[in-house]
Amino acid sequence: QVLILCSIADPSVMGEITRSPLELPCGVKLPNRLVKAAMTEGLADPLSRPGEELFKLYRTWGEGGCGAMITGNIQIDRRYMERPGNVAIEPSSANDQALLDSLKKMAEAGKCEGSAFIVQLGHAGRQTTYMVNKHPVGPSAVKSQPIGLPMGDPRAMTLGEIRDAVSRFATAAKVCRDAGFDGVQLHAAHGYLLSSFLAPRANRRTDEYGGTLDNRARFLLEAVKEAKQAVSGEGPPFAVGVKLNCSDFLKGGLEHDEAIQVARWLEDAGIDFIEVSGGSYENPSMMLGPEAFKDMTSVRSLGTSTQIREAYFLHFAKDIKAALSKTPVMVTGGFRSKQVMEAALAGGDADMIGLGRPLCGMPDACKRMLKGEIDTMPRYEGEDLRLPWYLSWLQYVMVGNLIKLGATQAWTCNSIIRMGQGKPPTTEVNLLGEFHAFQKHDEGKAMVLRNLDTIGSHTNPEKKRVPNIVVLLAAVAIGLAARRALR
Repeated sequence: QVLILCSIADPSVMGEITRSPLELPCGVKLPNRLVKAAMTEGLADPLSRPGEELFKLYRTWGEGGCGAMITGNIQIDRRYMERPGNVAIEPSSANDQALLDSLKKMAEAGKCEGSAFIVQLGHAGRQTTYMVNKHPVGPSAVKSQPIGLPMGDPRAMTLGEIRDAVSRFATAAKVCRDAGFDGVQLHAAHGYLLSSFLAPRANRRTDEYGGTLDNRARFLLEAVKEAKQAVSGEGPPFAVGVKLNCSDFLKGGLEHDEAIQVARWLEDAGIDFIEVSGGSYENPSMMLGPEAFKDMTSVRSLGTSTQIREAYFLHFAKDIKAALSKTPVMVTGGFRSKQVMEAALAGGDADMIGLGRPLCGMPDACKRMLKGEIDTMPRYEGEDLRLPWYLSWLQYVMVGNLIKLGATQAWTCNSIIRMGQGKPPTTEVNLLGEFHAFQKHDEGKAMVLRNLDTIGSHTNPEKKRVPNIVVLLAAVAIGLAARRALR
């Protein structure tokens, strides 16, 4: 697909479409078509508010030339966070002046050179981090089974909890508008709460939120409707978008034809853009594309260009784009070369190009590409990050590729943390050591969270119960000591 698109692209317009502005249906304007996609940051304070680290991070990216930026997962419910360092906006946030002030500073930092700045709003659902909460919620009591990540046993949400979550999305959207952001994106991809309601594999409800596709999409469509209502009225243009899987690439997950129909309903609901992605923690296609995890019994080598394709969701996005009449489509996943980006835009299959990992090692990659200084962005999941030479043989076996994939993802998160600390990104790292650094950082964040009553492995951990026999022996020892003292 990519090769065909490249072959039909007109060389005379190469480099022109990416530089062209785009106006979303609501009136928000992007100075160019390159968008920093959402990536988890993990930099919030103990009350889940943004601080200096996030201001520095988004000022760095804001100076990097993107037409728009989308924040990492800002949560609507602190009890169910994707990471312990997530920023959160809850119902009480509307009256939290300290939070509003910090969000305003974050918005100002990101918009420092004219990029549109959009907040991704999410609820981790059954993929809630085990560090914060061992007892997550989901559409049904069906546990997520990701590769190498512990997850708790979820319980099914009540109707009241679903309605509360819908209201939380609306409240958070209004807070973001008041803080000066240019829009919000509801995260309905990658297996998080809204995504899991769309998937029969996770959603086994028999009420109005389960069963048929229109029932499974009800939660998402209600959240979109209330979010749009909450941000309507006078003021600057404000976008409401959705991140949607083109497919879950799992048996029993959301199918591609179902995703196309959901996209049609979202357009009818007046959405301002749809970002197309795919996969979940159970099948992390968003990291390398569906071909790398085709049957989940093998992971193809991460070091060869023939096995790591560019724009791996583009041909799925083409079907979604064709089903829509007016909604701009953003495609994220694997874009690295200007030629492929231009071809996707010229072919009409995408209106915006989403970029993630390249901006973690080269935060000004968009500016460099738009100026013609580079034609290809770094591929950190391939040859630009390597295992130590003595472990290089692992790339030829499944477990080795899983190790490298996890280590590369840890490097991505750690690079974001480094930039937030004012340090330049680097690839001169011990790739395996990145695991330890990432784990240590998140454990530290979980242990200092305040005003949170959940029980996780590191947040308010359950006290280990002392065996009854130990208590009995201790009582006997104390009694004997007291008896001797009285003699």
